[in-house]
Amino acid sequence: MNEEILLVADSVSNEKDLPKETIFEAIEFALASAVKKRYKEEVNILVDINQTTGDYESFRYKDVVDFENYEDSEVHILVDSDFAEENELKVGDIFKEQVENADFGRIAAQAAKQVIVQKVRDAERLEIIKRFRPSLGQLVSGSVKKVTREFIIVDLGDGAEASLPRKDLIQGEIYRVGDRIKGILEESIRENRGPQLVLSRSSKEMVSELFKLEVPEIAEEVIEIRAVAREAGARTKIAVKTNDARIDPVGACVGMRGSRVQAVSNELGNERIDIVVWEDDQAKLLVNTLSPAEILSIVMDDENQSMEVVVKDENLALAIGKNGQNIRLTSELLGWQIQIKGESSNEDNPEASKLIEYLGVDRNLAAKLIESGFETVQKISESKVEDFSEIEGFDEDIISTIIERAEESLMEIALLELDEDDSDSISSKEARIIEANDGFTEEEIKLLSENEITTIENLADLATDELTEVLSIDDDKAAKLIMTAREEWFED
Repeated sequence: MNEEILLVADSVSNEKDLPKETIFEAIEFALASAVKKRYKEEVNILVDINQTTGDYESFRYKDVVDFENYEDSEVHILVDSDFAEENELKVGDIFKEQVENADFGRIAAQAAKQVIVQKVRDAERLEIIKRFRPSLGQLVSGSVKKVTREFIIVDLGDGAEASLPRKDLIQGEIYRVGDRIKGILEESIRENRGPQLVLSRSSKEMVSELFKLEVPEIAEEVIEIRAVAREAGARTKIAVKTNDARIDPVGACVGMRGSRVQAVSNELGNERIDIVVWEDDQAKLLVNTLSPAEILSIVMDDENQSMEVVVKDENLALAIGKNGQNIRLTSELLGWQIQIKGESSNEDNPEASKLIEYLGVDRNLAAKLIESGFETVQKISESKVEDFSEIEGFDEDIISTIIERAEESLMEIALLELDEDDSDSISSKEARIIEANDGFTEEEIKLLSENEITTIENLADLATDELTEVLSIDDDKAAKLIMTAREEWFED
């Protein structure tokens, strides 16, 4: 019986309030490390302690692997080797051979003790994390224990500590030892140190949790926080919804004379907080979020989750916000890409207009094509699929379709030019004035004249919707009048 090992396990277990199994694992690791030092090459050593008697055995082991995973004969046995066949080994087996033990009394020197101490610390940290795991994502408070250049150590009580990286502080915040501090509890996995408790004051959850503290209706789930967008230390947008029609969700969050929202803002270093009513309809939510800017039109692309928004020119700066902050937060809150412009810039440039007309693409695709150097239908028709490879968001099917449409459009343009040449003789004839016997009343002829539609040729050039806009007639009648006018184009 090895009483020394049992005594160490008992004393450390009692002192640190940890399971004996954890202490035995630490001792096994220390003994294995001592055995490894006998070998010049890297080997795998396993120590097995009998936790009743304290006796232990040491083994060198090798993994049985196939050729693809074989790296080193010191730690691997090739499954196709003679040795593996003689011992009937297969992939996944572990071959062990007993080796001489390290003397526990001799290795209980400072190096081995450090290994045991580190293992115990790791076990203590895991126990603390296990205890705090139900609180992850929630608001916790503690006192500043230590301040370094990279992070702040916060004492959470009961022997638990968390680190608060400076990048997760709100810009401009300064803390000193002893200060009280709040933050969202998170778990971080570090490669060398394992799981760590971490705090954050810059996360969106920080805002949500503070509102839960200040607004009882949120804690009671009468009001829901549906979305949060945040630029920590500067501005936050929060969308709320009520489950009780009698309660105004925005008013409840703002509080009497702004007391509730001000309390949250104060904790966040006077961060500006916008509260809007949540809508399941994304367009309505956009209107709420950009208020008081007046929106004139919204074009939605559900497939790409993007919106093109037009606002009054005088509201454009307000809608975009300082350095684009307002529109960035709005985009984050909705989860959609948002392109915004004033009403005066809503006209397409000539190049984009032609691509939209002839290729049937939207404004965004037309803009991407022009930016990439494909500004004309002819240039696109002469290009190959691989020429478009650098344009983000374009796959082969889209590119092939665009090229086909460009080729078809060029053919249509050529045919139209031929038609125009054939109609030169018609154009050279004296223009015939529209008369009552052409199917119009005197009042309609007057309206046409006021809109500079005085000849049959003028009438033939119109589209159906253009004629119905001038005269109060239905589409069928307008189409019939236009087609009658066009018949004269083909007369000798």
